[in-house]
Amino acid sequence: MDPNRIGAIAETKIAAEATRLGFEVYRPIVDGGRCDFIFYVESRLVRVQCKTARRRGDVVAIAARTSRRAPEGFRRTVYTSDEIDLIAAYCAELDRCFAVPIAELPPSGGMHLRLAPTRNGQLAGLHFAEDYPLGAVAQLAERRHGMAEARGSNPLSSTPSDDSPTVIGAHEFRNRFGWYMERAAAGEPILITRRGKTHLRLTPAAPQLGLVA
Repeated sequence: MDPNRIGAIAETKIAAEATRLGFEVYRPIVDGGRCDFIFYVESRLVRVQCKTARRRGDVVAIAARTSRRAPEGFRRTVYTSDEIDLIAAYCAELDRCFAVPIAELPPSGGMHLRLAPTRNGQLAGLHFAEDYPLGAVAQLAERRHGMAEARGSNPLSSTPSDDSPTVIGAHEFRNRFGWYMERAAAGEPILITRRGKTHLRLTPAAPQLGLVA
């Protein structure tokens, strides 16, 4: 199938699912920008880039990369948090939409979401598809909005209601490294314990600007 048709199918499916979830979906007048949609969620604007995801056995492969013609040939780049907030991906083989915060993507721009556990039981460093539904966009918007108010939300684990830090064990931190890194970058204080003793404290390197107001 023509790549433009494949991309159009992905965008249509993502827009339909976002609408079903209650998000307001807006599209730029001119094509070719870095974001395909803007979702209005929880009184916040979320910049969204749509991608087609491929199933490869027990994983869904998402590539947040671009390839454009330029005077020197093809120019390949990856998306950054200055350009978008979220990668929304549609997998036709599963007929499912996924959402990955741009801050959780590695520098390569590629990410695999597992559909099933590994045979050897490995958990560290893995990302599971069930943790990245499109509905998680609401949690991302709430977490960003909470940076200046209530220090985010609690889509995957409990977040304290006051300014006390979230305390997690080293094993849990290894299993969800990207998630806790994003929460710490949003301003939430996080303590990692090891053998019952405080081992590390996560804090942001610099103040974060959050989503577009």
